[in-house]
Amino acid sequence: METLATITLVVPDYDAGIAFYRDALGFELTEDTDLGDGKRWVVVAPQQGARLLLAKAEDEAQRAAIGNQTGGRVAFFLQTDSFTDTHARFTAAGVTFLEDPRSEPYGTVAVFGDPFGNRWDLIQPKA
Repeated sequence: METLATITLVVPDYDAGIAFYRDALGFELTEDTDLGDGKRWVVVAPQQGARLLLAKAEDEAQRAAIGNQTGGRVAFFLQTDSFTDTHARFTAAGVTFLEDPRSEPYGTVAVFGDPFGNRWDLIQPKA
């Protein structure tokens, strides 16, 4: 059995990434290891699913990819079992939703943005 365990997300700064994903979204900071020379191994994780490795952009090409790793499309899908509660918690934490919640054949969804320009779907699938 294979599992998608970790996904790299390029950010401008480790601490800014931690501040959003841990403090606003409620992800757990599972690892923050100093690798020397200003590099760190920083991993955040939701309650279930793949973890995010926050990788600080080191050159111009990586800085240009911040927030545009999928060409402007929704990059990540954060599933919840209580859309209303999660949406309210995120809104109270200052998360910016780019649209009002909507009902689709597959569930309730709303797009939000992280401070780095990535687009996320908050989704509660239909039962």
